[in-house]
Amino acid sequence: MVVGWEERRQLVKVANLYYMDGWTQEQIAKKVGVSRPIVSRILQKARDSKVVEVYIKDENIHTVGLEQQLEKCYGLKDSIVVPTIGLTTDMIKKAVGQASAYYLSKHLKKMNVSQLGISWGSTLAELVKEYPFERKEQMNIVPLVGGMGTQRVEIHANQLAYELAKKMNCTCSYLYAPAIVETKELKERLVSMREISSVLEEGKKVDVALIGLGNPYRGSMRKLGYLKDNDLKQLRKLGVVGDIGSRFFDESGVVVNHSLNDKVIALPLEQLKKVKEVIGVVEGTHKMESTQAALKGNYLDVLIIDEQTALALLEAK
Repeated sequence: MVVGWEERRQLVKVANLYYMDGWTQEQIAKKVGVSRPIVSRILQKARDSKVVEVYIKDENIHTVGLEQQLEKCYGLKDSIVVPTIGLTTDMIKKAVGQASAYYLSKHLKKMNVSQLGISWGSTLAELVKEYPFERKEQMNIVPLVGGMGTQRVEIHANQLAYELAKKMNCTCSYLYAPAIVETKELKERLVSMREISSVLEEGKKVDVALIGLGNPYRGSMRKLGYLKDNDLKQLRKLGVVGDIGSRFFDESGVVVNHSLNDKVIALPLEQLKKVKEVIGVVEGTHKMESTQAALKGNYLDVLIIDEQTALALLEAK
């Protein structure tokens, strides 16, 4: 773009007042003797002709760019990418927990939420740990998946609902059932009990759902003994890449036809799709395939994720 000396001088003058001295466009218009829209066009021309080049000098510019790409590629309402440079695995999980807690606290202030659903997992446990103390007396927190026993109690949905309710000074419900039971018949008997069926019904009516994403081959379900080696072999044969609330799905996000899914006590994934807003919280590149499949299945509206996993997601697109 060729710009004459006099015009170039005006571009520099206006740009200097705006970018260096902090004048408003209205103030510049009065000073130069033109209208505010003309000042706006002069500033745009200064950028187009390279008189002005804008640089954002902050590490967050990279992650903000990733957020925009994720939203565009996967049709998300919102996304938060957490920087990971120089952090250990434990530090990354804590950072994702902090970012998720901040996002949720800020987000709930804008929404009229009476029922908040929560699934289970170590990343969600970090969110709860980092959540600030505040008053949300009108809210009730609902566990979206069963979970009983003495191992890793701190990551079970009931415990997370209880701890988060303490932070919010609100009430919570309890789903007194295992995540996966031994037989389909036992599951049917349990879900017919009023104490369990009423909480499952509450889960269908939550305004916002907080969920973690699992890799069944490397996640907590295997460590807790819910999944045996034979189960994992069968899931591999069926092409299972992940789970949400202990319900298993393939690379397209389709729930697989396996007996394990018939023995799960949790909110069905088809019901999850009907929740107004589902916030997925993810940490670790080993969950990339699970996350991609969940996005393909349209289970998530918001994604909070670490930087490395976000990069892997975009590279796999």
